[in-house]
Amino acid sequence: MSLMQQVPERVSARTAEDIAAYDARDLIRNGVKAEIILDGQSYTLRITRAGKLILTK
Repeated sequence: MSLMQQVPERVSARTAEDIAAYDARDLIRNGVKAEIILDGQSYTLRITRAGKLILTK
């Protein structure tokens, strides 16, 4: 499932001027990786075994 199909709820955001915050594990529902689309280009977000995030094109 791509991110465009279902966007998870924000974890926290106090006002419209705040930065939207999302839990990475909500974005990466299968525990491995998520596809993120920006201006028609696909990026992959994944969580490493060490718990780090990697975003690749």
